[in-house]
Formats: sequence, C-alpha cells, structure tokens
Amino acid sequence: MSEQIGFVGLGKMGRPMTERLLSAGFTVHVYNRSRGAIDALAAKGARPAGSAREVAERSEVVLTALPTPDSVAEVYRELAKGAGKGSLFADHSTVSVEQSRGLHELMGGSGASFLDAPVSGGPAGAQGGTLTVMVGGEQKSFDRALPVFRAFGKNIRLCGGPGAGQVVKLVNQLLVGVHTAAIAEAAVFGRKLGADAQTLLEVIGSSYGGSTMMTRNMPRFISRDFSPATPLSLILKDLGLIHDQAKGAGVPLFLGALAEQRFLEAKARGLSDKDMSALVQLWEEAAGVKVA
Repeated sequence: MSEQIGFVGLGKMGRPMTERLLSAGFTVHVYNRSRGAIDALAAKGARPAGSAREVAERSEVVLTALPTPDSVAEVYRELAKGAGKGSLFADHSTVSVEQSRGLHELMGGSGASFLDAPVSGGPAGAQGGTLTVMVGGEQKSFDRALPVFRAFGKNIRLCGGPGAGQVVKLVNQLLVGVHTAAIAEAAVFGRKLGADAQTLLEVIGSSYGGSTMMTRNMPRFISRDFSPATPLSLILKDLGLIHDQAKGAGVPLFLGALAEQRFLEAKARGLSDKDMSALVQLWEEAAGVKVA
C-alpha cells in the first residue's frame, strides 16, 4: 500500500483496527500514551513513534481512536502541529457534533482534511473487520479514506458534511443505552415468571421484540461474563454527550434520560469498569432473581 498510515490511540478499538491495517498491507506508524500497546504492535510490523506529532509528520493519512472528548482535544492540538499540507485525518472517537466540526476547522487551518468517522461494532467487530463506519466530511476525503476504512469496516457510509457521522453515531448510542436497559428489564421479568433465559434469547431474538443488544447482551447475562468488552463507563460517557446535545437542540429524550439514570446508578454501585451488560444486575437485585 502506497500511503503512509498513522494511528494514535491503541486501546480496545485502536489496537485491533491497527492490526487489521497491518494485515491489509499498510505501513502504520503508531503512538499511544502507554508503551505496552506500541511494543505489541511493533512486534507485528507497526512503526513506533515518540509522539502524536511525530505520527502526523510521518503519515499521509492519520486515524485516531480516543476515549474521551478531552483526550481528543489534546491529541488534535498536537497533531495539528505536525500536519502536512494535503494530509488527511479521521477521528473514530465518539464526541459532540460541535467538537467534530471544530476539528474540521482546526485541521483545515493546517492545510489538512478531516473526517469525523465514529465506529460501531465493538472490539469483536474491529477484530473481524466488520465495523460500521459513520463518516462526515467531503466526498473527496471520504473517497481517499475508503480503502483504509475497508481494512476494518464493512458498512461504511458517508452520512453528510462535517459532523454528520457523529450525529448518526450519537443516535446509535442512544439506542444502545435504551436497548441495553430494556433487555435487562425484560430478561429479569421473564426469568422471574419462570422463563428459561436461553429460550427467551432463541425465540425473541428472531421476533419483533429482538434487537442487536439482545443478541449481544443475553449470552453475557447467561454466562455471567461481564468482562469489559464495552465498559459501562463508556456508554455512560456517550449518554452524557447525548443528553447535552438534546438539551441544546430542545429535544426531549424521556427514554434516554431513564437509561442514563440507570447507568449512573450502576456507576454508583461500582460497576463502571464492567461490561455494559452488567446493568442487568440492578434489575436482578431488585427482583431477587438472576437471569441465569
């Protein structure tokens, strides 16, 4: 592959996304605050950098996957200092629409192009190359980035201009939060009335009441595997962003607010670092029954 690729942020999503890029034959320059992820990827052929700025200086296309709005702001201030004219940046983080549009302006001021390109599908989707990539920006930038995105994405869509990808991602995350709460409540309700959890999954999973969150979370309820593939704290962060966006736009989010409150309660009970499916424990405790 001819273009030099950079990746900053090698966590639960960034690391497997980078591995997919390496497997596709890209040269990838990498940086992360903790050294362990850099060394692990270097062993697979990635080229370590000493800073985010150095990644920008070496690369023609730079991707980022960062955990918080503050970390996105900090990293992009550094990236802008190393951005070359004509280079392209794409942020796969979930942040506010306003922050994404600000990054379009920031990188444009450095002579570079920018795409907001949040993803959905979790670490498993990144590992399997099946992520959904929701993109906002110019068509020519999208066309340039598409061969790179195809290394880890399957459903890749230009959703509109700057910020449009982030809008679609926030809608997705609103549904993730609401559906996670809904399936937790429904699973405990069914189990309390005597239904078998596996039967609920197999029958309802292909019925109108089924959802992606049901097929994702019910096996975790059953196995009691709440290891943090997608930490509860991450969904709570996204629900906070959604709350602020809705307030600013004057849109009431009654179900979103209820979901956010349940996630906040789970945080108060020490579940932040568990998988989002651990939310079911709130309903199990109240009902005096476990799903499995």
